[in-house]
Amino acid sequence: TLWSSADRLAWEESGKKSRNFQNFLPFLNKDSTMDAVRRLMSFQFTFFLFYLAVLFGNPTDTRTVPITVSNVEDVLNHNELVFVNFYADWCRFSKMLEPVFEEASNSVPSTFQDQTVVFGKVNCDTETEVAQKFGISKYPTLKLFRNGRVQKREYRGQRSVEAFKEYIQEQTKSNIQEVNDLKMLNDIDEKKRNVIGYFNSKEGPEYRTFQQVASNLRDDCDFYVAVGEISKRERISGDNIIFRPPRTKDQDMVYLGSLVNKDLLTAWTTDKCVPLVREITFENGEELTEEGLPFLILFHKPEDTKIVETFNQVVSRELLHEKGNINFLIADGTKFTHPLHHLGKSTKDLPVLAIDSFRHMYLFPDSGDLIAQMTVQGKLKQFCADLHSGKLHREFHHGPDPTTVPQLAGQEQQQQQQQGQQQGGGTAPQEKRPTT
Repeated sequence: TLWSSADRLAWEESGKKSRNFQNFLPFLNKDSTMDAVRRLMSFQFTFFLFYLAVLFGNPTDTRTVPITVSNVEDVLNHNELVFVNFYADWCRFSKMLEPVFEEASNSVPSTFQDQTVVFGKVNCDTETEVAQKFGISKYPTLKLFRNGRVQKREYRGQRSVEAFKEYIQEQTKSNIQEVNDLKMLNDIDEKKRNVIGYFNSKEGPEYRTFQQVASNLRDDCDFYVAVGEISKRERISGDNIIFRPPRTKDQDMVYLGSLVNKDLLTAWTTDKCVPLVREITFENGEELTEEGLPFLILFHKPEDTKIVETFNQVVSRELLHEKGNINFLIADGTKFTHPLHHLGKSTKDLPVLAIDSFRHMYLFPDSGDLIAQMTVQGKLKQFCADLHSGKLHREFHHGPDPTTVPQLAGQEQQQQQQQGQQQGGGTAPQEKRPTT
């Protein structure tokens, strides 16, 4: 039963009172009796509806949108921000999060800072295709999608209604820092990758496109803007966007494409803000892992800048086509000693180059001279190709592949027949046996 004994007792007591009340009806006049009955019945009916609402009703009406394989593209691509809870019914942590997430969905306005905000949920037990598409392997997982693009950093903050509200509020804030004097651009953090826009006005489509791209890449670059009269000398040929690489001076790179082509500007900015070779640290390691791509990772000594420079050059020259298939990383080998141990190496062996497929780690054969072997034309490219073909995995378990391909039984028999015919003896006709 859904009712507790206390509920039943209260209900029965209300019934007793109504029956006792009816015993006094003969002593009351007709009008007052009927009026009393109506009031009593109204009270009992209201009481009954209250219990139904408590016992069977959802504690909060939710605005959370169920996301399925049939509507995922529509939900993600037609809203500026979509905050998604990937959950599993059997997971007790998912169960604990559900009412909090549902309540938060009602607390955050559907339009926040002029941006549409949607709370979504994916049942990973039934929507396996959606879960696999976004690399979900643990529950619950909270991901933010901005303009249809999944953000690299999962939500890992406090799981409370207030924390969710603050997070969404922070995400809706503009990440573009406006300057009122061009001299301020000389003092921006030179260690970071910076994108600077010079616009005549914020009202045009050029600035709105810049806003969207900046919002999508807020975790990868710092964005600045100068608008109006102060930016005039930088807008000789019109509105302008430049990229300022880290640790450089007077080496700004100018964007030459259309300022209203979002895809083109996104591609250019992503290429500048997300370098081909990145450094993995304890702080960003989990984020890089969640991208779901295997690592080609160079472990090096902090002071060994030559090997890092060489690695960058080889990757840029030979492995540019692998961007999107492999993450190219460098790591301080004096800190990441645990993966070195898995490779049978120590800090004494640095530098070390390996692939981490998340199933196994495969050591690049360097014969004791990594720079010499890494710069052999095509060798590092072949190492990555062997990962995709399964050769590295196969050799990890079964040893090196044979250097020559063994002949099939039928081929050996045919060669013997040819040899016999050449000697003049011939052979009797034989029925061909099916080969496997």
